[in-house]
Amino acid sequence: MDPFFLPLVLAGRLGGFCDRYPELAIEFLTSEHVGDLVSGGIDLAIRFGQPRFSTLVSRKLIEAPILTVASPRYLERFGRPAHPSDLAHHRCLQFVDPHTGRPFEWEFVRGEQSIEVPTSGPLTFADPKSMIEECIAGTGIAQLIGWGLGQWLASGALVDLFPDWHGERFPLFAFHPSRKHPPAKVRAFVGFCAEIVQEL
Repeated sequence: MDPFFLPLVLAGRLGGFCDRYPELAIEFLTSEHVGDLVSGGIDLAIRFGQPRFSTLVSRKLIEAPILTVASPRYLERFGRPAHPSDLAHHRCLQFVDPHTGRPFEWEFVRGEQSIEVPTSGPLTFADPKSMIEECIAGTGIAQLIGWGLGQWLASGALVDLFPDWHGERFPLFAFHPSRKHPPAKVRAFVGFCAEIVQEL
């Protein structure tokens, strides 16, 4: 499972699946990389980003919005950027692309307009929860998948800096190793995940 999707989207909602399918037991593994599902004895992988695994069958579940957020504490200290281009002069928390080993580039999309902004900062993360905690603490500005942030946005712990620039989307895919129809248990869990993300 993607290390963002399990703790910030699925966790707290899995009881519904357990109630629906009491005969099934699931073991979750979070990882930055899919690896070899067959040799690992893994039935299903759920990952953000475009498919890079030609040997796996993929199904796109949904596309998630990308939000740029900061805490009130950060904004009090450093001011609120008025435009995405202003981020070049702000302290930005970086997140590593597991496929390249380099931080993700920051892109902003509004209608037909798309801009990339060079960003930098003192901290780079491979763990999304730690990056969120640092963002809430006021250490820097972060770009995050919009799901799972609702509680912090609603409480005011995080501020959506550019609500007009939500055009960038990050797809969520389910992968399984067989070219045949996946087992019923896999179909059931993929369907459950699809229900959850459609409600977000």
